[in-house]
Amino acid sequence: MTHEPATPDELDTLEQLIDTWFAKQKHELPILLAVDRDDDIPRRWYVRLEGEARDVTTVWFTLGQRTLKYETYFLPAPEDDREKLFELLLRRNYELVGAQFGIGPEDAIFLTGEIPFHAVDQHELDRILGSVWEFVERHWKAAMRIGFANRFNKSGSDSGH
Repeated sequence: MTHEPATPDELDTLEQLIDTWFAKQKHELPILLAVDRDDDIPRRWYVRLEGEARDVTTVWFTLGQRTLKYETYFLPAPEDDREKLFELLLRRNYELVGAQFGIGPEDAIFLTGEIPFHAVDQHELDRILGSVWEFVERHWKAAMRIGFANRFNKSGSDSGH
């Protein structure tokens, strides 16, 4: 079943819901470092999360007429073992729910997803933010070790390992 695009009033209501939810999370979620709005792109939020494996993850949320898109820059274009890294991430895509790894601008790797605008609510926002954070934390170190193996090997050989 295809839904009609959101009306301006529906988008305004969802924008307010998202703003309110993020304002609440800033007080309740210790890993939420910042929430900013884009001055040039309407209905876009930049959310910075503190990580454990990776210092900071920024997730972009963009509310459009049909979907709420979310994405994060996962890794720059790999320098080493591209095929091995892409195989790892494609295999991870099989397990992921609500997001997938893909190649974006400048051959960088992104984690992206989207949901229909009519499915946006506080529970979905919580699931999305938590899932993206977890997927980055779970897969970032392994992806770095494969895609930038020579950097790890050089640093290991310089320290006598």
